[in-house]
Amino acid sequence: MSVIHHALVLSLHQPPGNLEKLLTEKPWEARDIMYAYDRIPRILWEYEDVARVHISFSGTLLETLTSPDFQKNVYGVVDCGSMLWHYQNQAIINILGTGYYHPVLPIIPANDRTEHLSRWQGIAKHLFWRETFSGFWPPELAFSMELIPILKNAGYRFVLVDSEHVVPVTSMTEQERLYRPHVARYGKDEMIVIVRDRSLSDAQKSGMDYSWFVKEVAQRTQSCDFEPLVTTCSEGENGAWFRNTNNDHNFWGAFYHNLLDEARLDGPIKPTFIDDYLDAFGTFGEVTINTGAWNTEWHDGHDFSQWVGSEAQKSSLSRLEKVSTSLRQAVLESDDRELGDQERAVLEEANWRLLRAETSCNFYWGEDWIHRANFDLDVAESTLMRFKAKKYSFDGDPGWFF
Repeated sequence: MSVIHHALVLSLHQPPGNLEKLLTEKPWEARDIMYAYDRIPRILWEYEDVARVHISFSGTLLETLTSPDFQKNVYGVVDCGSMLWHYQNQAIINILGTGYYHPVLPIIPANDRTEHLSRWQGIAKHLFWRETFSGFWPPELAFSMELIPILKNAGYRFVLVDSEHVVPVTSMTEQERLYRPHVARYGKDEMIVIVRDRSLSDAQKSGMDYSWFVKEVAQRTQSCDFEPLVTTCSEGENGAWFRNTNNDHNFWGAFYHNLLDEARLDGPIKPTFIDDYLDAFGTFGEVTINTGAWNTEWHDGHDFSQWVGSEAQKSSLSRLEKVSTSLRQAVLESDDRELGDQERAVLEEANWRLLRAETSCNFYWGEDWIHRANFDLDVAESTLMRFKAKKYSFDGDPGWFF
């Protein structure tokens, strides 16, 4: 059997204010989530020679973890500063770029997408002490081809996509489609795409035995005449499989430790950074990616109906477009003059309120969290009205509406 390269990808995200709220109302749940974050680098320390894990932190999660008040409140549980410092270890962890407020990028106004990317890079460069991030994790794995130029301009080398949406342009076998990197082109721009194996990722999310994983991966790649790249992606803090504090019964102790131990003995599966695989083997063919997201508990991800299906969701998305257009127009009209500090502060208030309204969680839960998006849109609209009226004081609630 040839070497099977395994790229492990974990997405870490909390919506704005959620951990703070849990810490007050459900402290045991907040502790389990924080332990799940803290456990990752600790588990990998002793396997620096073989462990290779890709991590995506949403900007909202990083914002919470770096908040002095939050750090103080959880200090007896987790030392956030030390934890984030350990995530800087590039021997075992590769940080993937993403969107700051975790939006479903294809459904938000096009003008706002670059803002989410640049804001995330701003906080991540500071926290993780690096200037570049080669890989991109689309929030909710939601992708459409028109994102390619934006990702290219942001400096990304590759993007993760779900296997259900990958359509070959070059002639290729099913194994080549799933287990080799490809190139997707949009206009004059191209981007390397890394294919997430959906069914193996579902097993990773729910709980799996190492011996089963080895047999399953071997069977799926047995006809490969190349060294395959098997990519599994899931959330890294949700569900008992990742939150369980007993290492005998969680992902790390019951599964990944076994994989790492076998890798040290030249086992069949080699943990791999995607960049290292690309450097060694390059890409194979050209594909196109159908618009879609990853599969959720009740949706297959072939469209965005879980975020855009109801009338309330559609109404809020329409408001996003209107507020975004008004904000960009205000910025354009102010470009020909020098703004004062108060004017810039008011525009920034409207901007981040708009971006936070676009958080995917606001739309994911049907109509349960739509009020959060509408609250931020209300503030953004009123702030823009104050800007146009040259009233720069702010008397509203700067916090989060629950």
